[in-house]
Amino acid sequence: MAEALPNPDLDLSFLYEIADGSDEFIVESIDMFMQQTPQLVTEISQGIADKNWPVVGAAAHKLKPNMGFFGMLTLQSMMQDIEMMAKSGAPDEGAVVQKFDTAKAQIEANLVKLQEIKAEKQ
Repeated sequence: MAEALPNPDLDLSFLYEIADGSDEFIVESIDMFMQQTPQLVTEISQGIADKNWPVVGAAAHKLKPNMGFFGMLTLQSMMQDIEMMAKSGAPDEGAVVQKFDTAKAQIEANLVKLQEIKAEKQ
Protein backbone atom coordinates (compact mmCIF):
# COMPACT_ATOMS: atom_id res chain seq x y z
CA MET A 1 0.00 0.00 0.00
CA ALA A 2 1.45 3.36 -1.03
CA GLU A 3 1.82 5.98 1.67
CA ALA A 4 -0.01 9.23 1.21
CA LEU A 5 2.30 12.09 0.35
CA PRO A 6 3.20 14.09 3.42
CA ASN A 7 2.04 17.65 3.76
CA PRO A 8 4.70 20.00 2.46
CA ASP A 9 7.12 21.05 5.19
CA LEU A 10 7.39 24.61 3.90
CA ASP A 11 7.41 28.03 5.48
CA LEU A 12 8.41 30.57 2.87
CA SER A 13 8.17 33.61 5.15
CA PHE A 14 11.99 34.00 5.24
CA LEU A 15 12.19 33.75 1.44
CA TYR A 16 9.39 36.31 1.00
CA GLU A 17 11.02 38.61 3.54
CA ILE A 18 14.39 38.67 1.76
CA ALA A 19 12.70 38.79 -1.68
CA ASP A 20 11.19 42.12 -0.61
CA GLY A 21 8.33 41.81 -3.10
CA SER A 22 10.43 40.45 -5.99
CA ASP A 23 8.63 37.53 -7.62
CA GLU A 24 11.67 37.15 -9.88
CA PHE A 25 13.88 36.50 -6.83
CA ILE A 26 11.39 33.93 -5.52
CA VAL A 27 11.22 32.16 -8.90
CA GLU A 28 15.03 32.13 -9.23
CA SER A 29 15.43 30.79 -5.67
CA ILE A 30 12.90 28.01 -6.32
CA ASP A 31 14.62 27.20 -9.64
CA MET A 32 17.99 26.85 -7.93
CA PHE A 33 16.49 24.64 -5.21
CA MET A 34 14.76 22.47 -7.84
CA GLN A 35 18.03 22.02 -9.73
CA GLN A 36 20.27 21.23 -6.75
CA THR A 37 17.99 19.21 -4.49
CA PRO A 38 17.19 16.19 -6.73
CA GLN A 39 20.91 15.88 -7.54
CA LEU A 40 21.84 15.81 -3.84
CA VAL A 41 19.02 13.37 -3.07
CA THR A 42 20.41 11.09 -5.80
CA GLU A 43 23.91 11.38 -4.29
CA ILE A 44 22.54 10.31 -0.90
CA SER A 45 20.60 7.40 -2.47
CA GLN A 46 23.67 6.21 -4.35
CA GLY A 47 25.89 6.71 -1.32
CA ILE A 48 23.57 4.58 0.81
CA ALA A 49 23.43 1.90 -1.90
CA ASP A 50 27.25 1.88 -2.07
CA LYS A 51 27.63 2.18 1.72
CA ASN A 52 29.74 5.24 0.94
CA TRP A 53 29.03 7.10 4.17
CA PRO A 54 31.33 10.10 3.48
CA VAL A 55 29.28 10.84 0.31
CA VAL A 56 26.01 10.47 2.25
CA GLY A 57 27.25 12.80 4.98
CA ALA A 58 28.56 15.42 2.56
CA ALA A 59 25.38 15.50 0.45
CA ALA A 60 23.16 15.70 3.55
CA HIS A 61 25.37 18.54 4.82
CA LYS A 62 24.94 20.44 1.53
CA LEU A 63 21.15 20.04 1.66
CA LYS A 64 20.72 21.46 5.17
CA PRO A 65 21.05 25.19 4.37
CA ASN A 66 18.66 24.84 1.42
CA MET A 67 16.09 23.28 3.71
CA GLY A 68 16.45 26.11 6.21
CA PHE A 69 16.15 28.76 3.51
CA PHE A 70 12.75 27.36 2.51
CA GLY A 71 11.53 26.88 6.06
CA MET A 72 11.73 23.07 5.84
CA LEU A 73 12.77 22.76 9.44
CA THR A 74 11.69 19.13 9.88
CA LEU A 75 13.71 18.15 6.82
CA GLN A 76 16.66 20.25 7.93
CA SER A 77 16.67 18.31 11.19
CA MET A 78 16.40 14.98 9.33
CA MET A 79 19.35 15.91 7.11
CA GLN A 80 21.32 16.80 10.25
CA ASP A 81 20.53 13.34 11.67
CA ILE A 82 21.47 11.60 8.41
CA GLU A 83 24.71 13.59 8.22
CA MET A 84 25.63 12.71 11.81
CA MET A 85 24.80 9.03 11.35
CA ALA A 86 26.83 8.88 8.12
CA LYS A 87 29.79 10.69 9.66
CA SER A 88 29.86 8.25 12.57
CA GLY A 89 31.59 5.87 10.15
CA ALA A 90 29.57 2.72 10.75
CA PRO A 91 25.94 3.83 10.95
CA ASP A 92 22.90 1.64 11.51
CA GLU A 93 22.12 1.29 7.83
CA GLY A 94 18.45 0.50 8.48
CA ALA A 95 18.02 3.69 10.50
CA VAL A 96 19.70 5.78 7.81
CA VAL A 97 17.55 4.22 5.06
CA GLN A 98 14.34 4.68 7.04
CA LYS A 99 15.07 8.34 7.84
CA PHE A 100 16.19 9.04 4.27
CA ASP A 101 13.12 7.38 2.73
CA THR A 102 10.89 9.55 4.93
CA ALA A 103 12.90 12.67 4.05
CA LYS A 104 12.88 11.83 0.34
CA ALA A 105 9.08 11.51 0.28
CA GLN A 106 8.82 14.87 2.05
CA ILE A 107 11.28 16.50 -0.35
CA GLU A 108 9.30 15.20 -3.33
CA ALA A 109 6.08 16.65 -1.86
CA ASN A 110 7.86 19.97 -1.31
CA LEU A 111 9.18 20.03 -4.88
CA VAL A 112 5.61 19.64 -6.18
CA LYS A 113 4.40 22.48 -3.95
CA LEU A 114 7.34 24.72 -4.93
CA GLN A 115 6.60 24.08 -8.60
CA GLU A 116 3.02 25.31 -7.99
CA ILE A 117 4.27 28.43 -6.17
CA LYS A 118 6.78 29.11 -8.94
CA ALA A 119 4.03 28.83 -11.59
CA GLU A 120 1.88 31.33 -9.65
CA LYS A 121 4.78 33.82 -9.44
CA GLN A 122 5.78 33.69 -13.12
